[in-house]
Amino acid sequence: MDIREPSDVDVLFRLDGRVAVVTGGTRGIGRAIAQGFGLAGARVVIASRKPEACAETETALRELGIDAAGLACHMGSLDDVRALVKFTIERFGAIDIVVNNAANALTEPIGAFTESGFTKSMDVNLKGPVFLIQEALPYLRSSNHASVINVVSAGAWLFSASVAHYAAAKSAMVSYTKAMAASLALEGIRVNALAPGTVDTDMVRANGPEVAASMARAGLLQRAATAEEMIGPALFLASDASSFVTGTVIHADGGLVAR
Repeated sequence: MDIREPSDVDVLFRLDGRVAVVTGGTRGIGRAIAQGFGLAGARVVIASRKPEACAETETALRELGIDAAGLACHMGSLDDVRALVKFTIERFGAIDIVVNNAANALTEPIGAFTESGFTKSMDVNLKGPVFLIQEALPYLRSSNHASVINVVSAGAWLFSASVAHYAAAKSAMVSYTKAMAASLALEGIRVNALAPGTVDTDMVRANGPEVAASMARAGLLQRAATAEEMIGPALFLASDASSFVTGTVIHADGGLVAR
């Protein structure tokens, strides 16, 4: 692209005509990303476990002029994952962007792991995202702007003892991100990860005010991010602004992790 005018730079970050699937898209980071992508011109499918949350989010996005559709989807169910891809194709006819954002931060202390807890965490945080990408591959291969964004966590680089399942799954998603980027690069599919630090979301607030405040102070910027602050990094990874970026992790953690 020959950059000569301010408008040419703006176009780098536009997603006009593209179709994005955003899991965990009804609240927090996922909802912010879905809204940001929609305002950048994308048609957006938002997925979440609760049908009523999907319906509410779809309505809210449509009121902003965004062409959006919601579908209840449990990322731990491969049948639901396949249904999400099928729904997206039936509704919009393409998939250009996949944002794997859905997660659960199940707490089990070291030495007291349960098989059910392990399975629940790995199914939602790892298995579902990996297979969503696989199910979407035929359509990503047909796209001229294919981009996969795996939302991981700064916790993958920390000790994270209380949420070891979650951190381990996110660490594994970093590995899958690199492997997929290497395997799919020559097919025109870019695969990257976004690693937020402490963000003011329900997941963080569920730890209680004292713990949430401590988490906010842990980074160099000494505060929690808003969910909307994740739009910029995600939009960069989804758009042509990052056309030469694949197999990498964007750390949007306020300086939480020393590297």
